[in-house]
Amino acid sequence: MTLLPKDSNGCPYLQLAPMEGVGDRSFRKAMASIGGFDEAVRDFLRVPRQAHIESLAKGYTPDEIAPIPLAAQLMGSELDLMAAMAREMERKGAPRIDLNCGCPSNTVTGKGAGSSLLKEPDFLHSVAKSIVQAVSIPVTLKMRSGFDDTSLFRENLFAAQESGIRYLTLHPRTKADGYGPPANWDLIAEAKSLLRIPVVGNGDILTVDDALRMLAHTGCDALMIGRGSIINPFIFHQIKAHYAKVPYVPQWDDLMKYFQVYRSEVPAEIPDKTRVNKLKQLMGFFFKGNSALLEMRQSILTSQFTDPDSFMQFALPFLEKGLTNFQRR
Repeated sequence: MTLLPKDSNGCPYLQLAPMEGVGDRSFRKAMASIGGFDEAVRDFLRVPRQAHIESLAKGYTPDEIAPIPLAAQLMGSELDLMAAMAREMERKGAPRIDLNCGCPSNTVTGKGAGSSLLKEPDFLHSVAKSIVQAVSIPVTLKMRSGFDDTSLFRENLFAAQESGIRYLTLHPRTKADGYGPPANWDLIAEAKSLLRIPVVGNGDILTVDDALRMLAHTGCDALMIGRGSIINPFIFHQIKAHYAKVPYVPQWDDLMKYFQVYRSEVPAEIPDKTRVNKLKQLMGFFFKGNSALLEMRQSILTSQFTDPDSFMQFALPFLEKGLTNFQRR
């Protein structure tokens, strides 16, 4: 089976990126309720020293967004523990396992995980290989272009490939870049020219035009979209519609379902004020990506509500006023 198949219209495989923070289970469930993407990757499961594998593994549920596949992403640097966690993910039904070599958080990199693996290509190879050898399901790797700089970029690419991974996803910023400078798509093109395995492009895909430009510029085999899907949860449908050569008009009912599912999937034990803040965060991204809503964004972010129902009643008129292009049944 091809891991990154194009659809019948030639649209590349589209993945929902793992994102720490807003890209949690609630967001994945909300996105799955409107669909459009082919696969998602769970935000990383951290495998620290002296990890209790069975307890950690409870954080992954393979059918969370069924029928859309959900890959498991692991982050850590202890070879035996990473292998054990990978075996547990396979036992639970994970369709593939992704190794996180990109997280830039200092609390992560200070413990030798995430993007810190990019400082030692040989060790990156060892961690990836320990997972590859532990399971029979596909193993992949998501990386940045380097730690402080890109001086080890090629070495890391080849170290990853030679570990036996099936494909590589590249977010072409260094750890030092964080999320600030524009993603350097030239590095995705370079990775594609150097590697025998497929390359998935990730970074600064906010519109359909961005997606098409990345594909043309880099020749990458598939696309992974993170922040762009928070700003515009319909971006996957829009990309597929472009390849199908059919118009796509977002449905008002789908948008309401998106927000409702997000609300309902926030764990019950989270206080209402925190629920409101999560909704503000989600709507802040959405308003930022829509020119008709942008001028109202500050009103949403500075509103003072302590329960989700009141906040949604406040936000709804803004959405109704700004989203005149949405189709109402």
